[in-house]
Amino acid sequence: MHTKLIMSSSSLLVTFLSLLLLHSSPLVISQSAPVFSPIDKDDSTGLYTITIYLKTLLQPSKLHLDVGSFLPWYDCARHYKSSTYQPVIYNSSLCLDLDTKAYGNCFRPPAPGCSNDTCMFFPENPVTRKIATGLLLTDKFALPIAQKQFQLGKVSQIVLSCTDPNKYSRIYRGLAKGSTGLASLGRFNYSLSAQISRSSSSPWIFALCLPSSSKAPGIALFNSPGPYNFSPGIDISRSLTYTPLILGPRSADTQIFYWYKSPDYYIGLTSFKVSQRLVSLNQTLLAIDENGMGGTKLSSSAPYTVLQTSIFNALKDAFVKESVRYNLTEVKPVAPFGLCYAADKIQSTRLGPAVPTINLVLHNSQVVWSIYGSNSMVNVPNNGVDTLCLGFVDGGLNTRTSIVIGGYQMKDTLLQFDLVRDRLGFSSSLLVQSTNCANFSF
Repeated sequence: MHTKLIMSSSSLLVTFLSLLLLHSSPLVISQSAPVFSPIDKDDSTGLYTITIYLKTLLQPSKLHLDVGSFLPWYDCARHYKSSTYQPVIYNSSLCLDLDTKAYGNCFRPPAPGCSNDTCMFFPENPVTRKIATGLLLTDKFALPIAQKQFQLGKVSQIVLSCTDPNKYSRIYRGLAKGSTGLASLGRFNYSLSAQISRSSSSPWIFALCLPSSSKAPGIALFNSPGPYNFSPGIDISRSLTYTPLILGPRSADTQIFYWYKSPDYYIGLTSFKVSQRLVSLNQTLLAIDENGMGGTKLSSSAPYTVLQTSIFNALKDAFVKESVRYNLTEVKPVAPFGLCYAADKIQSTRLGPAVPTINLVLHNSQVVWSIYGSNSMVNVPNNGVDTLCLGFVDGGLNTRTSIVIGGYQMKDTLLQFDLVRDRLGFSSSLLVQSTNCANFSF
């Protein structure tokens, strides 16, 4: 019998594990045991955090969740006290493997983020693209075990970049509220997801299920290709659809590491359909050119899907045309959205507002990610009147990436990132199967 995760937020789990650590040692089930973190939504930004256990003694640390980015980074000036941290010395094997091409010194007393001849890695904010300097260190970390959700798994070494918000306060602006650093899950050998898998000698496979609200957490599950069990007794791994992950070009998504390949996850979107009618798009924009322009990627650091202007206009026009059959009343748009309707004129269904379905057609016509009303329409209060807006944003004519699929379109959808087979598994909305991301069963 499954044990359902029924916390109103992940704070109960964090508190329980913190008390447990005061009285017992973390239990190791096996090297390859799946581990997890609750995913919390920050309503103020529409972004997400996960919690890992870091330092000695192990302490819960809330990090902004980014599907992408290179290396995890952390606030070492205000939130770091540990007996096991070690600076990464320049020209050490780890520093050479990271290929950071920089080192730094510090003229204050030694502390986390302050040491001489230390390898550097430049933290980058995935929301604002602001950059800081950071010295590298290693320390201990652990995550709860999926089968024993109130016990921690293997304590392993993690490498991360230290930031000093007293010097670089801008590096934290725009991140999910309460985060003390970044959980990078990108396509990079030292991203957090890669380090979790390597520390457990497990295949590099992880799954994310972003919650729809802050009232109950979703889940990030590492070291497991499935099953992914959700109440009432549904294994979502059995119904996943797969599309290839496309390797991004060099310097496509970063301001400074121009010699690295992109850490972001690109997929081959070929067209949109609205109510099964094909939307005409400029196909050149859907491919990634030699300069890293174009294409489609996923980003949990974008609250809504961002489209290049011509793609946005094509989707908007098609949606308006198909909405005629739903008898919707268009109203003045509310920023940042470009198309809004009176909410009281729209019927509710178990899949959200009754509006045209948007289908993302991927590498072939049979591989379709369906976006129903729950993931396409955003409730926006407007002068005391509820308004439902199409949750896609015009990113301008000269966007670097033509389509950035944001968190709102990914919520209540299970996404499996399989770096062994270079593929993305997706479920479309779990509401179709009468469940959601808060209903994960251990």
